[in-house]
Amino acid sequence: MKVVLVQPQIPQNTGNIVRTCAVTGCDLILVRPLGFSVNDRWLKRAGLDYWEGVKVEMADSIDAVLESAKGRFYFFSSKAKQRYTDVIYQPEDLLIFGSETSGLPPHLFETYPEQFVQIPMLENVRCLNLATSVGIAVYGAWHQLGFK
Repeated sequence: MKVVLVQPQIPQNTGNIVRTCAVTGCDLILVRPLGFSVNDRWLKRAGLDYWEGVKVEMADSIDAVLESAKGRFYFFSSKAKQRYTDVIYQPEDLLIFGSETSGLPPHLFETYPEQFVQIPMLENVRCLNLATSVGIAVYGAWHQLGFK
């Protein structure tokens, strides 16, 4: 399974997501532009020594990532109707998350409406933290896969 972060802005979130990827065996794809340097001390601190255990790729666009995807992909968005728990995940799936400040690019909603899922939340509340959302999604999918 791969976690894809589209234009992440907060280094501490990405560092925490690296830790989640390390302990679950997920690869990580970071889609440029990033809102920080990969040498950022907050990014390194949040990820601690987990960076070395995670395969991290950089991509120039989400469209390039989708074109080269070997498995299925799911976009996580508070605007989706389908719950993330309604999906049956496979090991090669991509779990895709938007920027903390702007979410996912609008053209993805138009092109792939069936691929959008949401993590349930109370109404009239903004959204979960990105690192929390990734953790919920990864562990939900990994649980379905028998934690293998």
